[in-house]
Amino acid sequence: MLSIWGPETKLCDRISRREILKVGALGLGGLSLPQLLQAESASGKSKRHKAVIMIYMCGAPSHQDMYDLKMDAPSEIRGEFRPINTKVPGFQICEHLPRLGNIADKIIPLRSVHGSPNGAHDSFICYTGRTTRNQPAGGWPSIGSVVSKLSGPADPAVPPFVGLAPNTGHPPYGSPGLPGFLGVSHSAFRPSGPSSKNMVLNGIDEARLNNRKQLLATFDQFKREADASGSMQGMDDMNQQVFNILTSNKLVNALDLSQEDPTIRERYGKGDPKNYGDGAPRNLEHFLMARRLVEAGARIVTLNFGRWDFHSNNFGGLKETHLPQFDQGLATLIEDLHERGMADDVAVVAWGEFGRTPKINKDGGRDHWPAVGGGLLAGGGFKTGQVIGATDRMGAQIANRPIHFGEVFATLYRHLGIDFHGTTIADLAGRPQYLVDDYEPLHEVI
Repeated sequence: MLSIWGPETKLCDRISRREILKVGALGLGGLSLPQLLQAESASGKSKRHKAVIMIYMCGAPSHQDMYDLKMDAPSEIRGEFRPINTKVPGFQICEHLPRLGNIADKIIPLRSVHGSPNGAHDSFICYTGRTTRNQPAGGWPSIGSVVSKLSGPADPAVPPFVGLAPNTGHPPYGSPGLPGFLGVSHSAFRPSGPSSKNMVLNGIDEARLNNRKQLLATFDQFKREADASGSMQGMDDMNQQVFNILTSNKLVNALDLSQEDPTIRERYGKGDPKNYGDGAPRNLEHFLMARRLVEAGARIVTLNFGRWDFHSNNFGGLKETHLPQFDQGLATLIEDLHERGMADDVAVVAWGEFGRTPKINKDGGRDHWPAVGGGLLAGGGFKTGQVIGATDRMGAQIANRPIHFGEVFATLYRHLGIDFHGTTIADLAGRPQYLVDDYEPLHEVI
């Protein structure tokens, strides 16, 4: 958290060592000082950059109730929802997703996603492309942490990896950043929580805020006290960029939705900022915030949405609380990216950790089904307006074109301009680790 006092207190005189150690943690477990020091020079850099927005659908949605309805299956499998036609001939979608249907030419439903080793709830595979089994020392990092490490900031004033997911009752739904063996310096910056209030520099006039000499002297003291070993050698060369990040209003402005066009805000809607059960909020403003963040310079923005774990009242829960709002938020985001000329630069992926059982249980719900799930891609300059993969008549098994999580990650890394085959990063034991296992990008979308 960045703590600077009001007019009655001098800028640096009363900043304790404890306060200085808080600088670089603007969000809970978020942007640390070493990460700030990685800011790259803005000179010679294009204002356009590649980015990814990833929406984790906590608890795993039922693909057969969204993108892969099984109207030829028995009633205990097909359920009560009906398909509607879309802009793409031959592609139908759930009746409760009409907005996505209207932009079917801009999306890619994935009907045969697999890779989850079991039916345990965890966002891990969605954010890393890997399972929790046989992890290297320190654990696998999320895509945001990898990109933070390899690419650094696109803009010196904006962290490369932003996680909008708040804490949840079931902690694995929250995904606070997953830096793995890359360490906390590559964690997600998380603007949620009480620390966000401290990003507003209340009571600071321009003259006092521009007292750079005193602030830089404080950083020098921090360097001497925090790392006598010299591992932060070179910090002096980055002091100006550190100061620019800490005093820039670019990140705060991106998070301030009051600066957005009211008509755009209305299109996105608000949803519900409260967590749904032990899951995530259905916060439609996070979709808008994600767009504003990548527009400002973030490379990876992750968010979570809802709680799709409907072991009972599956159809009521979907049509009353989840599908309409998800439809509004995601469709508006995709349309907005196209309207702003950002669709080729920003890839969007929305998915959960596994699928749901074909057979509806006695409580009107669907249970965990790791054999196959679904997802959705958009943007990225991909070849949209197509469906990839298929399941059998019951929606139980993959019929053709299995899609592993790793293939999607290879696709995203390729979009970001990262050599996922040739690039390695060292784990805590010093062993080089590839970004994905033996997977290739989805050839259908390139």
